[in-house]
Amino acid sequence: MPNPLYDTLFGQHQGRNTTFLQMADGTTVTHGDFLQLAAQYAGLIVRHGLRPGDRVAVQVAKSPQAVAVYAACVQAGAVFLPLNTAYTADDVYRFAENSGARLILCDGKCSESLQPVAHVCGAALETMNADGSGSFATKAAVLPRTFSTLDRTTDDVAAFLYTSGTTGCAKGAMLTQGNLLSNCRVLAGEWKFTAEDSLLHALPIFHTHGLFVATNITLLAGGKLVFLPKFDLDVMLGLMPQATTMMGVPTFYTRLLDDERFTRETARHMRLFVSGSAPLLAETHVRFEERTGHRILERYGMTETNMNTSNPYDGERRAGTVGFPLPGVEIRITDSSTGATLPQGEIGEIEVRGPNVFKGYWQMPGKTAEALRENGFFITGDLGRIDEDGYLHIVGRSKDMIISGGYNIYPKEIERLLDDEAGVLESAVIGVPHPDLGETVVGILVAEGQAVLDLDGIKRNIGGALARFKHPQRLVVLPELPRNTMGKVQKKELRAQYRDMFMPADPP
Repeated sequence: MPNPLYDTLFGQHQGRNTTFLQMADGTTVTHGDFLQLAAQYAGLIVRHGLRPGDRVAVQVAKSPQAVAVYAACVQAGAVFLPLNTAYTADDVYRFAENSGARLILCDGKCSESLQPVAHVCGAALETMNADGSGSFATKAAVLPRTFSTLDRTTDDVAAFLYTSGTTGCAKGAMLTQGNLLSNCRVLAGEWKFTAEDSLLHALPIFHTHGLFVATNITLLAGGKLVFLPKFDLDVMLGLMPQATTMMGVPTFYTRLLDDERFTRETARHMRLFVSGSAPLLAETHVRFEERTGHRILERYGMTETNMNTSNPYDGERRAGTVGFPLPGVEIRITDSSTGATLPQGEIGEIEVRGPNVFKGYWQMPGKTAEALRENGFFITGDLGRIDEDGYLHIVGRSKDMIISGGYNIYPKEIERLLDDEAGVLESAVIGVPHPDLGETVVGILVAEGQAVLDLDGIKRNIGGALARFKHPQRLVVLPELPRNTMGKVQKKELRAQYRDMFMPADPP
């Protein structure tokens, strides 16, 4: 029996001296050398007593060695569990304990704080530093550079990704070999990836975007990753002429546009820019096309499904939308209370069905049943609509919908108007408690440069385009919006900050 994910992404490159990873300083790692390193790591994983299906929790800096751990887990049949490097020891404990991780891999500077975590969880603890050194590398270095790949099937779980979803409790989304394979095959085809491509990679690899999209697609196509530890504007500009494609979050593109060195000539060798993980402002689309001649391709995915939709490679990449369902993926818009499919154009809950949809939440049959319908559709928690041309528009998260005086208000509608106002760089609309209405609308604005915003004027300007119950009762200016690592605005933080804005003070 084969190991489909390993055979397809990694095994095909056995013995090749072609470049897989190119570092910022120009050093390279060939496919063949990478696979030999991964084989040593797989051998060490097995020596730790892990069997197929056991979990390996990995909280390490981005490096070629970190990617090799992913390959090693696939080859040894272990479940790869990447963790955000910003997580605290308490966070790691929660995920390691819930997943039953048998091995925890961390940066050397975190080993002291994570040793008690590993002890309580009954897991082995090894270290891997940003330069690839550490106890894991030292022990693996003496092992054979070949490993007999363990048999797996497409239905076997290959990775856990934890998501808090809309409930706040950590849920381990189980992604199978088949989920990951189906998605990278479809995306490589839709986005025309070949062995001639070089992808400028500045994304973290503890997230779907950087690992299961950018890295898996490049492995499948046999291309090269220009592999950067993080987004560095100077490095990105210097290396872009050596690349053909780039994947990023909206912040990457706005930072590029804010630098006058980013010109049409800089992007001349590029054939594709992809954006995801957070909404891209329509203004950014326009500015980017005017500056470079390229139109950014925006797509839509999530932890439990990888990618669901994409604007077309050939055809109109429509700003403000995330395009069409990928081949093999079905999208429907439903009434959140009844589950009934809504007519085209109406706003409702986005549901997804396809080979990309995860197996379920680890040891949470109740949560799995709430999220996955019997017919296979996954209830995403996102709100959207499909327009007359079939493009999907994301309106927001169902948890972000505002109910004021019994009326449903979708923040995205108001945010688009606010973003179009002179001097406004971006906005976030939230609902906060109100003694009479239940909730009311508050708009958080970020000014463009040194612009001074006329808040009363903005209210008047947008008022004519909105029903009165949608009018923001208050506008607030902040220097920036709170975001997570992938650039998503953290509205939960904003709601907590302004929750008492309209509520009466407690009596003394």
